[in-house]
Amino acid sequence: MALYPLFADLEGREVLVVGGGEVAARKIAALLKARAQVRLYAREILHADVAQALADDRLERLSGEFDPAWLDAAWLVVAATDDNAFNAQLAAEAGRRRRLINVVDDAALSTFQVPAVVDRSPLVVAISSGGMAPMLARRIRERLETMLDPGLGPLAAMFGRHRERIRAALPEMKLRRRWFERMLDGRLEQAQAGAGSAGLETAFLGELDHAPDWASRPAPGTVALVAAAAAPDLYTLRALRILNEADVIVLAPDVARDALEPARRDATHVTALPGDEDARVLERARAGERVVYMHAGTASAKGACARILAACGQASISCRDVPSVGLDRA
Repeated sequence: MALYPLFADLEGREVLVVGGGEVAARKIAALLKARAQVRLYAREILHADVAQALADDRLERLSGEFDPAWLDAAWLVVAATDDNAFNAQLAAEAGRRRRLINVVDDAALSTFQVPAVVDRSPLVVAISSGGMAPMLARRIRERLETMLDPGLGPLAAMFGRHRERIRAALPEMKLRRRWFERMLDGRLEQAQAGAGSAGLETAFLGELDHAPDWASRPAPGTVALVAAAAAPDLYTLRALRILNEADVIVLAPDVARDALEPARRDATHVTALPGDEDARVLERARAGERVVYMHAGTASAKGACARILAACGQASISCRDVPSVGLDRA
């Protein structure tokens, strides 16, 4: 590992940005979002967003000839100019002062890299290629954007707000881990979809109140009902996430195995017989596994799904219906 991964708390701390163009504008926007105190040196302001930030007093512009002493007050330095000779001098000055610097598009001169980011604040995922292949990092970020539910952000914030209460209710690490997995496996999805953040908070606290009783029982499984799509690229993002989390996939008799192409490779595949779908699903869910029932969306499949939903309700097992797109329904 050539680079040491690091998330920096820049709130109220000075960061020096050199440059006034489009690249500088992107860097400034991210730094302001992190509540850094941005100081800017630029001979010309070439981007409207930078000009607006200056007009709104959200950053300070330094004037005159560049003064290397400005580096002494900075926690980080960003060089976003196309003057290679100046960038090299700036990197040397930063090195002498032991200041970390990012020289845009020049990994050799940089002492820190700015990663591609998936923002589900307070959950943040950063991807870096060490400056070797930025486009690869961006492509991976694009894929992660589709995999990480936007609802993870509010959920992560609740975990933080109620951290001490969670520890008090579940003092053992093993039980806390099981409870976290339960919450992340779609337990609160319906509450969030139905009532927004207020409903999510109420459901979260309700689950936490019952956590000690729940923790004393064997780990519960979960069930998701997923309609098989006509082609792999027609699955909804939610369906793709669920298929990649499944321990067991129970196939309806009329679903071809080609429909499993986007699913987790090491998941167990079980083909149900007509009429025993609910029994097969419940058997695996009661064993603590994450079960997906994949059906064809036909009239008979709707009947099987209704039976599974009812059986899960009686067994107090979480069950959610996740349709795909592009499916011709009978």
